Amino acid sequence: MKKLTYLTLFLCLGLYQPLMAQFPGAVEKRSSITLEHGAHRLGKRTDAQMETWRNYGLGQFIHWGLYAIPGGHWNGKYYAGAAEWIRSWKDMPKDAYDNLYKEFNPQNFNAKAWAKQAKDMGARYVIITTKHHDGFCIWPSQYTDYTIANSPYKKDALKEIVEAYEAIGIDVYLYFSIIDWNHKGYRSAIPETGEEKRAYEDFKKFTANQLKELLRNYPSTKGLWFDGTWDKAWIEQTAFADSLEAELREMRPGLIIGSRFRADEFGRRHFDSNGDLMGDYEQGWERKLPNTIEDVHGNDWDCVMTIPENQWGYHSEWRGHVKTSVELIEMMAKSVALDGNFVLNFGPDGQGAIRPEETKLAKEIGEWMKVNHEAIYDCGYAGLEKQDWGYITKHRKTGKYYLIVFNIPVSGALRIKLAPGSDIASLYDLAEPNRNYSPEEIHRSKADGNEFFIHLKHKPSQPMVIVLESTDKEQASSVLYEKAKT
Repeated sequence: MKKLTYLTLFLCLGLYQPLMAQFPGAVEKRSSITLEHGAHRLGKRTDAQMETWRNYGLGQFIHWGLYAIPGGHWNGKYYAGAAEWIRSWKDMPKDAYDNLYKEFNPQNFNAKAWAKQAKDMGARYVIITTKHHDGFCIWPSQYTDYTIANSPYKKDALKEIVEAYEAIGIDVYLYFSIIDWNHKGYRSAIPETGEEKRAYEDFKKFTANQLKELLRNYPSTKGLWFDGTWDKAWIEQTAFADSLEAELREMRPGLIIGSRFRADEFGRRHFDSNGDLMGDYEQGWERKLPNTIEDVHGNDWDCVMTIPENQWGYHSEWRGHVKTSVELIEMMAKSVALDGNFVLNFGPDGQGAIRPEETKLAKEIGEWMKVNHEAIYDCGYAGLEKQDWGYITKHRKTGKYYLIVFNIPVSGALRIKLAPGSDIASLYDLAEPNRNYSPEEIHRSKADGNEFFIHLKHKPSQPMVIVLESTDKEQASSVLYEKAKT
């Protein structure tokens, strides 16, 4: 294979700096660079498994491990970072952290209760941390002693979670961190000496074995969600990671893997050096959302979101802004309106209990979803002009539009513009289908589309949803006028 030099690649990419500035990680699609380990597929997957993923709408993320025991504190000192990173803190003795497994005995852990809460919230898939950067496994891995089997709890917590969620109809995806602070062969920097290289080869074999073990032990797993792949040492493992991904996909046909597992031979992650997505969906939207459909470049994607500003795992002291259920529902609506999924994070404590703040939010979101889930499930981008009052989703099977209203204008009138050739067949509340609306025509245009006002009949206390069923049969206008000439 003919490879370009780094200088040549730099010059090629330099031509596309304006686009890269708008969307880090992406460059314009082209075929000027020959890649052995870049994207192996162009465009979206069209199989049934990926279609299921695409239609979830709402998911749950769970960060749970040894870090839940200190809960962001040690010896009376507050740790300001994300709780699951406390082992890297200068005030956290490494030996003390590494021995926390001897205290891991979550008496309040109830996988069935977790699953029921997720189901009541409206989640259709869950991502669970099998092990985080500390290397502690919540399943009894045969490749390390640093597992739940050697804790006082002893039982396979991952098996309990998988079985509980699947029994209630929620698909399971497994989080796995490539970083492993407990493994002697792990390196973040590129190994230089012969001894370091041999140690890292052992680590690579260990990593591959654990991943294959997870797929064997939990055969109903729908996908793998990777973390910690930014280390220079891992980025260098282009051929190894590409080969391992192929093995995992062969083990489990239909397996779904996001864009952050591996890099191409030039060190590009998420998007290869030709600008093509590596993996089945883009994972670049962590605690942030795109603003327009152009930002996602036609790819599948999801947003994983924390409730406080900077906590994934359990931290007993949340500081700063804590998101409300209305904020989170709006983020979910925006995600679906831009063809993505929204995944909300929970961090159970060291005893396995989900904190009251998260329980309250899950209940409030669930109450809204119970009434309005039709606007979220199996829906995506509507192709209509964004309006300031909220978001518009479109059902992929029925073609119905859902106007999800968050910001009611002072006038009480919602503006809506349909695509050329479309007209309104019916308008009604999703919560109260007998409440119909008669749109007021603003103007009609075969070139630009027809535009209307929808006058609300009440002011809701929660985000409301209006269902718009369209027709391609142009209605006769009751308003006869010519547009003003300039």
